[in-house]
Formats: sequence, structure tokens, C-alpha cells
Amino acid sequence: MQKTMRIAAGWTFGLAILSSACESSTGADFQQLATIDVDVAECALGQQFIIDPAQLQNEYFPIHPGRQWELEGKKGSDVTQLTITVLNGTQDVGGVTTRVVQERETVNGAEVEVSQNFFAENSHGAVCYFGEDVAIRLPDGTTSTEGSWRAGNVSPTDPNTVFHPGIIMPADPRLKMRYQMEGAPGIAEDEGRITGSGRVKVPAGVFNATLRVREFNPLDGDVGFKTFARGVGMIIDGDVELKSCAGC
Repeated sequence: MQKTMRIAAGWTFGLAILSSACESSTGADFQQLATIDVDVAECALGQQFIIDPAQLQNEYFPIHPGRQWELEGKKGSDVTQLTITVLNGTQDVGGVTTRVVQERETVNGAEVEVSQNFFAENSHGAVCYFGEDVAIRLPDGTTSTEGSWRAGNVSPTDPNTVFHPGIIMPADPRLKMRYQMEGAPGIAEDEGRITGSGRVKVPAGVFNATLRVREFNPLDGDVGFKTFARGVGMIIDGDVELKSCAGC
């Protein structure tokens, strides 16, 4: 999932923490917790995956068809809008039937990026990430597909490397969990780490059960933060915050 326009937002994205009990990376209790490394092999190709809405278990990253999140944020004079839609369609990726989730981003009304992302749950409820098709609108009017990848494909630069799925949200997410989000060496290698939880206010409302995820891109050193609410999904992505969620 690209962060073309929203990278390195850090803690300046207007997040409102309403509870002094909220965990953070500076809290003493947080520091005492041991890091929990989640094995990306639990999303390996060749096992059974789920996209049937009646069987989905993950409450922090729901992929039910028809759900749509509208997020918006302002940085300087620029207004960014992000629309995320779980489509009815599916896509075979590496032999796995995945659910397609579309992201469309605009800045001041002009489309800057559209991506099709591919997800499915494993039997334990972890949401696995099988890749994305990216279309980035460049200022000269051309389109870039930089960052696109699919699990099961062979690396274009190394015939001995096959791309593998990552974990977008663990089955039982907890503080200090660390996991590989993307499995395309040299193209997409984001790593996730759950760094906080607590009561959060965004334009769409107040959410009591949330997780803050720090995303790190080892390819260029970029750091970004997202916040997910139980039963809803993503409510903050860098500068943008949830305004509405249809079907939630």
C-alpha cells in the first residue's frame, strides 16, 4: 500500500489522544514489553485462505465487500482525499483467490494515485497482503507503476527470488508486534510494528479500541504511521483522517 503522498507524517497528523492511559513508544510499560516477531511464513502461498465475508475474523482490517472509507487531511493549502473501497471482485495472485481493495487518492481534486491491493485471511485470522497494482499520475501527464508487485512472481532483477505475501494485520494484534508487510525485495519491503493503543478522535467519531502501526520502508528509510480501530479498519493514514465509513 503506497505512501506516495503521505510519507513520514510522524506524530504531526492531528491525532487526538483522549486518554492519558494511551500506550506509546515512550511509555514505561511499553518499553518493558518484549518485541513479538510474527512469522511471515503464516501467510505463505500454498495454504488455505479466506475471503468469504461470513468467515472473516480480523476486526482491525476488515475486507468485507462494499465497505468504503473516506479520509481527508490538509497540509498547507493542499487538501488530500483518500477513498478506500473493498470491491466485489477477486483476483488470483500466486494461485490464491484474493479480495481486491482499491485506493484512490486526490490532491485538491486531482487524481494522483490509484492502486488495486490484494488481500485474504489465513485460517487464524491474520490478513495477508499479496501485492498491488499501482498507477501514479506524474506531473508530466504520464503514469508510473513503481511499487507494483504480486506474490508468486519472480523478481525482475533476480531470477532466484520469488515474491511472497506479507502480513498487513496479525490475527491477534498486540503492542510491540513486528511483522513483514510486503515480500518483494528491492520493490516493496515495508515492515510494521504496533507501537500504541488508546482512545482516538477523528472527524468520523471517537474510537476506544485502536492500534497505532509504525511502518518502515528499509529501501529509502521512510517512516509513516497508521491507526486502526476495531470493527472499523483504518482511521488515520499520515495526514488524512477518517470522515466516514460506509458499511462499517
